[in-house]
Amino acid sequence: MPSSTTPGTPPSADDVSLSHGLKQRHLSMIALGGVIGAGLFVGSGAGIAAAGPSIVVAYALSGALVMLVMRMLGEMSAAYPSSGSFSAHAERAIGPWAGFTAGWSFWVLLCTAVGLEGIGAAKIVTGWLPGTPEWAWVALFMVVFCATNLAAVKNFGEFEFWFAALKVGAITLFLVLGVLAILGVLPGTDSPGASHLTDFLPNGGEGLVIGLLASVFAYGGLETVTIAAAESENPVKGVASAVRTAMWRIALFYIGSMAVIVTLVPWDSEAVVEKGPYVAALDELGIPGAGQLMNVVVLVALLSAMNANVYGASRIAYSLVERGQGPKGLGRVSGGVPRIAVLASSVFGFACVLLSYWRPNDVFAWLLNMIGAVILVVWIFIAVSQLRLRRRLEREAPEKLAVRMWAFPWLTWVALAGMAAVFVLMAREPDTRVQLYSTGGMILVLAVAGYARQRVRAKG
Repeated sequence: MPSSTTPGTPPSADDVSLSHGLKQRHLSMIALGGVIGAGLFVGSGAGIAAAGPSIVVAYALSGALVMLVMRMLGEMSAAYPSSGSFSAHAERAIGPWAGFTAGWSFWVLLCTAVGLEGIGAAKIVTGWLPGTPEWAWVALFMVVFCATNLAAVKNFGEFEFWFAALKVGAITLFLVLGVLAILGVLPGTDSPGASHLTDFLPNGGEGLVIGLLASVFAYGGLETVTIAAAESENPVKGVASAVRTAMWRIALFYIGSMAVIVTLVPWDSEAVVEKGPYVAALDELGIPGAGQLMNVVVLVALLSAMNANVYGASRIAYSLVERGQGPKGLGRVSGGVPRIAVLASSVFGFACVLLSYWRPNDVFAWLLNMIGAVILVVWIFIAVSQLRLRRRLEREAPEKLAVRMWAFPWLTWVALAGMAAVFVLMAREPDTRVQLYSTGGMILVLAVAGYARQRVRAKG
């Protein structure tokens, strides 16, 4: 139901109808596994091919930006737990139009990502079972995760717990084997030393820029933990714990694995792109069945992302409706679950899959470009919201600052400068420029619609 509060001050209990079925172990593993997304396994090969060993620098720079964003988001989410996360914070800090724009653009991003991840997972399965139709596997995955999210939030938590456990175990084993090989103590392997690192910037600054842009978008998925925290037993504790451990998780899983890969495998090896960097590294170590092993891990990462994105999209939609920012039907809750929102998000995702088969070169391509820079827009809303809410919290409720942004406000401004720099880099590259313009068009349309709604509600 629509919020009865004045514009810009949504209720803090916008999740009152949702259950609190996520346990602390669920939230901890969602936070841990959320760092290890499909983008890390699937998309990092192109970045390595462009940047060479300097991909480590690219991931470190983008990782530092993501750490700042997570810290800002954690500060607000610990103070105001909400399934709307950054959308609710933007509404509280900037105004209803900002919450509307951030929320619905992110919903489109998540639903489209569900379809893309389903297609990726189906390609792996049809590789094992040739002759079976891809669309049927995508439909099966959609039905499974839609049913999982329809039943109870604890089902989502259990799926993510075990998915995350497998991902964490796999990448930890990879890192251990890689470090042993680099040290020259892994049986049957010789240490490569620094022989693959001598040409650190093979394609100059342009290659580093391409690698940096690839790495920025590999970090998607970290926001889910702040959405899920609102349905946990102790939202403030859950968010605080997740955010405080974000730094070492990003450093270990992303930057650490990139360092291991470029040390073990020549950056210009065709296998890095064709097979994927992790498979190429395991092949270099002579690990039998490395390709199929990593295919299983990538499949799990894709299915995990599908599950998390159906969940995240439904909760964002629910929160928007609770704040009077969407169709009332999407806000209906039964059994502690916004089931209409789950169904709508799943249907949108499957529609994207059908478009990839029916209109791959126009409508589907346009949709992919439209979501290309959404995550950066969301990060900007997060930073601006934190700048405004922090001052308000310090005046009105300092006891709610369970998590504090480092060196406020200077590092918030540094993060905003970093985001602006990424936008400039995207505008310089032909492949990403069209994404920037397409996303800008969608954001403009949503912002105008949101502002119009705000004016109408203010007059009413």
